Parts: sequence; C-alpha cells; structure tokens
Amino acid sequence: MDKAHIVLVTLLIYKLVLIAIGVWASKRTRSGDDFFLGGRGLGPFVAALSYSSSAASAWALLGLSGIAYAYGLSTIWVALGTIVTVIATWFWVAPRLMTFSRTNNYITLTGVITHKSGGLTTRLTVWLATFIIVFSFVFYIAAQFQGAGSTFASTFDLSMSNSIMLGAFIIMVYTLLGGFWAVSVTDAMQGSLMAITALVLPIAAILAVGGLDGLLLGLRTLSTDSQLSLTAGNVGWFGLGVIIGGLSIGLGTFGQPHLMARIMALRDVKAMRQARWMAVIWYIVVFLGMWLLGLIGHVLHNGLENSEQIFFVMLDDLFPPIVGAILLAAILSAIMSTADSQLLSAAAAIAHDLGLGGENEKHVLLVSRLTIVSLVAISVAVAIYLPDKIFSRVLFAWVALGAAFGPTLFARLANIPIKPIGVLASIATGFCLAIGLSFLPNAAGDIVERLVPFVAASLMLFIFREPKMAAKN
Repeated sequence: MDKAHIVLVTLLIYKLVLIAIGVWASKRTRSGDDFFLGGRGLGPFVAALSYSSSAASAWALLGLSGIAYAYGLSTIWVALGTIVTVIATWFWVAPRLMTFSRTNNYITLTGVITHKSGGLTTRLTVWLATFIIVFSFVFYIAAQFQGAGSTFASTFDLSMSNSIMLGAFIIMVYTLLGGFWAVSVTDAMQGSLMAITALVLPIAAILAVGGLDGLLLGLRTLSTDSQLSLTAGNVGWFGLGVIIGGLSIGLGTFGQPHLMARIMALRDVKAMRQARWMAVIWYIVVFLGMWLLGLIGHVLHNGLENSEQIFFVMLDDLFPPIVGAILLAAILSAIMSTADSQLLSAAAAIAHDLGLGGENEKHVLLVSRLTIVSLVAISVAVAIYLPDKIFSRVLFAWVALGAAFGPTLFARLANIPIKPIGVLASIATGFCLAIGLSFLPNAAGDIVERLVPFVAASLMLFIFREPKMAAKN
C-alpha cells in the first residue's frame, strides 16, 4: 500500500470510531441540559483533555509551529502566554465558575455574564452576546475547516474546496448525533492523540537535527538577527511590547464559551482538582513541543513558501507512512476538537440564551441541530471563498471573544457588583475595539490588538460598577 492508501484506511477507521461515539452519546442525550453540558457529569480526564484540545486546535499544531518557523525565538512568548493562562483558568477561574454555575443553574457563559439581571438592557446584552459568539465562531470554525482541507488536500488528490466540505461533513455528523457527550469524549480521544504527536514529532526532529547543539548551530547559520532575538529585533518599549503582546494572547481564553462549558460540566470538586494538573501538563507538552518543532523545521527545511506546512513536511520527512498516517490524524483531531465544541456553543447561544427553542425539550434540540447545520454551511463558504492564514483567523476570533466576555466573567467570579448597562458597555467596547484594531498595522507583538480591547472593556465595568451600599442592599 502506498502512503495515500495507508492514510485513507487510517482516517476511515478513525472517522468510524468518531461516528460510533456520536451514536453512543445520542442515547444519553434526552434534554437541553444533556445536549449542552452532558448533565454536568464530566470526569477529570475527559474534561481536561477536551478543554485542552478544544482550546489548542489547529492553531497550535499548524499555526504555532508555523509562526515559530517564520519568526523564530520571539514566538516563545505566545507559547508561555497560553501556558500561564491555563494555570490561571484551572486554579482561579475553574473552582469559582463551577460553583457559580451550579448554584445559579447556568448552562452557558452568557447566563453567567448576565447573572440575575433583567429588563431591556439585559435582553440587548443577550442578543449582542449571541451575535458575537456566532459571528466570531464563523471565522474560527472556518479556520478549522481550512486546516481540515489542507490535510486532505496534501494527502489525497482532492481540490481544496472538496477537502473542506468533506472534513466539515464528518464534524457535523457526530456533533448532531450526540451533542456535548459526543463532543467531549471525541475531544478527549483527539486530545490524547495531539499530545502524543506533540511529544513524538519534536523528539524525532531534535534527533534528526543533531541534538541541541545541531539546532543552535543551524539557527545561527540560517536565521536573521530578528529571528534569533527574543524580542524580534526590537529594543526598549518596543521589545517590551513584543513580550507583553505574546503573553497577552492568553487573555482570550477567558471569553471562550466552549472552554468555560467544560468547566461548568465537571462532575465535582475532586474531578476539577484532578483535571487541572492534566490540563497544565498537556499545554506544556503541546505548546512547547510545537514551538520547538517550528524552530527545528526552520533549520531542516529552510525556505518553505507556506510556513504552516512545516508540520506536514516534518511528518513526511521523519516517519514511515504507517506512523505518519496515524500522526496525520492528529491534525484532524485538532480541527475537530475545536470546531465541534464551537458549533455546540453557538447552538446553545441561539436555542437556549435567545430562547428560540422555547420550553419544549424536543424543540430546543431541533433548533440546536438546525443551528449547527446552518453554521457549518456558512463557515464552509467563508473557508472556501475568503481564505486566510489559520493563525490570523483564529487570533481575530480569539481576541474578539476574550475582550467581549473575559472582563465580565472575572468580575462575576470575584463578586464585583456591576450595573447591567456596564455589562452591555463592556461587551460592546471589547468586541468593537477588537474588530477595529485588527485592521490597523501590527504593533510590536500585536500588543495593541491583543491587550487594549480587554483593558478598555475592563474599564467600562469599573465606570459602571454598583455603589458599595447598593451592592450590600
């Protein structure tokens, strides 16, 4: 069998397993609560790995290795920023969010953000939050479909558009079948595969380049001064901007509905405490591994036109077809583990938060599934007709969601009283600034685009905070 046939058989088996999980999960999905949060019964392994793989997606395996290949050592701050953020999420946000969501019976991030508010302002906030989630996820999911398309197109004799539609169809099928249970269990399986790949591939690459000494020698020989600098050649305030900009990429985490849903769905406190360590270790392995892979790829395969292809090039170069086929499934794992979770979160926003599913559980599930199909179709169209780099597209959606929802989430969990108008102003400010600043020329480390919207949204909450006496009453 040639490589294409080996990969095809491997992927076929893999997809059949995913669909089988979807069928199994469909039998456990009887209500909206089951469909969106799995009845709050997630164990530590599934919660940690489904959270991690949903957060990392194709931008970690393809995007991070690609920017490390292109820009060099300074991209370490992006990797470290994500690792610091996952620690903050699981050690500060998780225990508070789990308790807060259970106490108030919230099943979406929007419910947490609009906590015990009412009136026209809160209704407008719910509609705005739903629009932001759907709008941002269209671009985010389109990036995942692009990654799926690149994987199929680089392996088989398929056009990019056909490859995108094939990958999107597989993702849609098992998400429709089993909801949160199907998404979480498949994500955990895919997260395991991603971690193995992120460990094995860099180890093989470092051996191929001649160890650490060979890597350092190759980098000095083939890299520019900017690529060898931890601040991308910038000094002073601009150098500091590169560092802070890279680290602040993690701020987007706190506004991702599909990630917060994993925490809200945890079975109990014991599961949460076990899951936090699994998630942190996973992040360290995957993000540092892909950063290192990009640097090694720069030495072994200098001059690639598309830096985001370095993962595939290294895979072909270092492993026999059968192993490469199995590891290639990791790319599809990364893609699916994010796209399926986001489809589910968008469905929750429309069917549950807007109440378009009504009170009838069957209607809620029907509206949710129709939303998923519609969002898949729109995202496929964006991926085919408005192509962009995976990292850029993911970063845009990531920053927009983080700036819109992150500050309010922190305020709620810290028991800071906020007026409903403050929540609305914060969400609108963070989102609009994230979109507006994305069109400006990049500052050092993209610090303006990544940090300013989050800070400005936080300032809105401070301006519209409740007086202490009113809060006590």
